[in-house]
Amino acid sequence: MAKIDLDNMLEKIKNTQWSLSDVDWDAPGAELITPEQWPKLKAFMADLMWIEHVGARAFAAMAKKAPDDTLRQIYTYFHAEEQRHANAEMALMKRWGMLEDGELPEPNNNLRLVIEWLDRFADDQPVYVLGTVVPMLEIALDGALCKFLLDTVDDPVCHQAFELINGDEARHLGVGFTVMEMQGHGKTYIELIRMTAQLMDPRLILGIASYFPLLNKMRDNIVEMGLPEEKLYEAMRKFEKIGGRTVDGRRNPWFQIIKHHGRFVVDRKKRFYHAPIDALVKVADVIPRKAFPAVPSWVKEITYHPTA
Repeated sequence: MAKIDLDNMLEKIKNTQWSLSDVDWDAPGAELITPEQWPKLKAFMADLMWIEHVGARAFAAMAKKAPDDTLRQIYTYFHAEEQRHANAEMALMKRWGMLEDGELPEPNNNLRLVIEWLDRFADDQPVYVLGTVVPMLEIALDGALCKFLLDTVDDPVCHQAFELINGDEARHLGVGFTVMEMQGHGKTYIELIRMTAQLMDPRLILGIASYFPLLNKMRDNIVEMGLPEEKLYEAMRKFEKIGGRTVDGRRNPWFQIIKHHGRFVVDRKKRFYHAPIDALVKVADVIPRKAFPAVPSWVKEITYHPTA
């Protein structure tokens, strides 16, 4: 993946926009979802849909702090695209009889905690923090979750929808890794120490406390669905390979932090890491739904209706 020209990429993004109405959601193929697949697939799709919308909120925050107008416009488009991905995945759930009219899937508690953190603090985070976390999540979605879904689901409408989604995700990754390199360009030791000092920000610490358990829960959920663990390893190796392909990329301290953290996430043998994080997952699971505040207003932008 070569470093890209962001001005050219912006034009390409503008020229490749699509809408839910481009897909025939009533076409044959829904009957190919088997009764054995249906329950786990419903939970998988709900989680995937919410992760897309979490990504949308992160891109919205990044647009506000983008260092130039080109990136601001790109992140604004990416915000809308992630929302559209969430909507398309809801449309598939509706097609497969997993949602009633007007129904919104419930996010699991770990996702709910991340949504709450994003609503409160995402706009306060430096763009280089979210700008490194998001590519890792994107590459996991593109390289593991979405590919696994297409390998296990025969419905042609699902494949059509994800061909469109994956085209967007490829552009998100191209921009993400280019920006990661830009963030590492010419960094001195003192500048890197200053960036790493952001780890002491209580708001970021709170975000980490919700982010780590979410990754553990999602890892176990997709392995239970049947995703081979090797696929997760491949996704993390891809992040390391592309993110560290240049000296500038390797100078980005957040790349180094997230690279090493990703190794812990996929390796269940590292009990010193997983034991406390699994305990946090269990704590989150028992939080009553009524203890959470009302969902943020941006959540209401999710819809499966195929509007243009």
